[in-house]
Amino acid sequence: MGKNRLITIVLAVSLVGLPLSACSAEERPGPEEAVESLADGLSRLDVTGNEFAGSTVEAVNGMLLHLVSGMDIEPSVTVEGIEEVSGNEARATLHYVWDVNASPEDYTYNTTVTLERGPDSGWETRFRSTTVHPDLQPGQRLIRESSSLPRADILGAGGDVLVRHWPVWRVGLDKSVLGEHEYASAAGYLAVYLGLDPAAYTAEVLGAGPKAFIEAVTVRQDKVIPAFEKDIATVPGAAALSERRVLAPSPTFAAALLGAVGEATPEMAADAGIPLAAGDLIGVSGLQLEYDSMLRGADAVAVRITNADKNRSKPLFEAAAVPGVPLKTTLDAGVQALAEAALSDQSAGSALVAVQPSTGNVLAVANGPRSKGAQTALLGEFSLGSAFTPAASLAALRSGNAPGGTGSATAGSEQELDAAARSLGLGVEPNLGTPAFSGTAAGEPESTGEARQAAANEGNTVVSPFTLAVATASIARGERVEPALVLNAADAPAGSGTTAGEEPLPDASDAPEPLTAAESKALQSMMRGVAEEVLPDTDVLALAGTAVSGGDTPRPHAWITAARGDIAVALIVDGSDPEQAAPALQAFLDGL
Repeated sequence: MGKNRLITIVLAVSLVGLPLSACSAEERPGPEEAVESLADGLSRLDVTGNEFAGSTVEAVNGMLLHLVSGMDIEPSVTVEGIEEVSGNEARATLHYVWDVNASPEDYTYNTTVTLERGPDSGWETRFRSTTVHPDLQPGQRLIRESSSLPRADILGAGGDVLVRHWPVWRVGLDKSVLGEHEYASAAGYLAVYLGLDPAAYTAEVLGAGPKAFIEAVTVRQDKVIPAFEKDIATVPGAAALSERRVLAPSPTFAAALLGAVGEATPEMAADAGIPLAAGDLIGVSGLQLEYDSMLRGADAVAVRITNADKNRSKPLFEAAAVPGVPLKTTLDAGVQALAEAALSDQSAGSALVAVQPSTGNVLAVANGPRSKGAQTALLGEFSLGSAFTPAASLAALRSGNAPGGTGSATAGSEQELDAAARSLGLGVEPNLGTPAFSGTAAGEPESTGEARQAAANEGNTVVSPFTLAVATASIARGERVEPALVLNAADAPAGSGTTAGEEPLPDASDAPEPLTAAESKALQSMMRGVAEEVLPDTDVLALAGTAVSGGDTPRPHAWITAARGDIAVALIVDGSDPEQAAPALQAFLDGL
């Protein structure tokens, strides 16, 4: 009986252990975490960290990159559903989204993938070509074919075209088709036809390699005679290659504002956050960069399957091209050209901004050749001396003190000076559609960088040429001017990567005190009284001065501002004084 009792106890212990073993098997991890990790890796085109049945991570990554090597973009992959076929097998549905162009339409589809429980109870993916696309067979891959429309124009006042994606001839000499004895004569003939310096171009040709194509000029096709290409071909080794380039009226025309376009590098394409392949045109500076998505539009796209023999399937997906939207600005081509001509002889950094008082439209944003591509006209920070005379005079008027002579009045406090400056537009954030320094008066707590340093050092007003022109336009108009430059910034696509067009509108509760008609007349009278000291022009409002901006390397500069008719202008020239700078401003006014 003791033996039977012992057997009963052993069986009882064994039976108690059975449910515990079954529970441990059920607690093995489910496939959910493995599938989510797989989807994340497929989205990054790097499945490192996942396990694969019958293969290695390195092999799967290589296969994955081959399967999508013709797409040039990454997909977004999410988990649509998971079905556990058995305790050791699961089937997952993955949802692919390919953002194939800049339009709202994406290429989407589902795939299925099998997962198996591995020896350590983790889940391993059985990776196949159909994991990436249900129609992909071994040896095939997905490709994205795209073709773009010409980039949209940047327009100026009256709808004039400032920048267009023009057809051009790129003219040059191909040394690879010439004998050595022909280099000099061919270069000379081509230079003479194009109106270039024969000696300089010949030297350039002789110094290049034996297979080089030495570009001579790039000309718009609409600016040359119809027989231009044939004429070029009569010169041995010469060729006119047809291309399209984004061009302004001249290489320097509002260059810092309008910006430049270039071919995207592989790094730029990877960082763009938009469907972009190496070699695609993209804005790299100025308005071209700020409004790149808007100007570029969306490429026409087709997705196909191809094999090693380059045989291509019918389109799996197609999207039509979406034209870019022209960017409308207030820039006046003629006024801008006059401004740049006025600065062309300046031997130091300079900038000139012109504003139309009646509308607030910015007509010219010019930077001199010594500004080295910097956007000084909109973003430069310059002191105007101990105080900007109109702001100080306005503050004195409001405090009951009439300005003396040419502007010796001093405001009663920094707060009064600041309020007067804001009434003229200084320190009021503009809604231009592109960055601009709004200026700061003494004591402005929000001023930063060079502006704050200058104000702290000298207790003065710090402005950009743009701000100075706006203040002068406000005096000429008799009320504060709201400046305008980009007219359709709101057309920029949301989330396009640009901050342009997303600037908040000024807070009405923080609006400056209005400039009254009586105040503006007093300021205009003061400016007429000093105009002849600045410019030999009796029908002009003008002020000028010399100041030193703060910072680690203080620099002197001349500033002049003037208004005549329906135009207000501000000029700043580094290392100069008003007497030296005045002829440039007078030449600009005379050309209007």
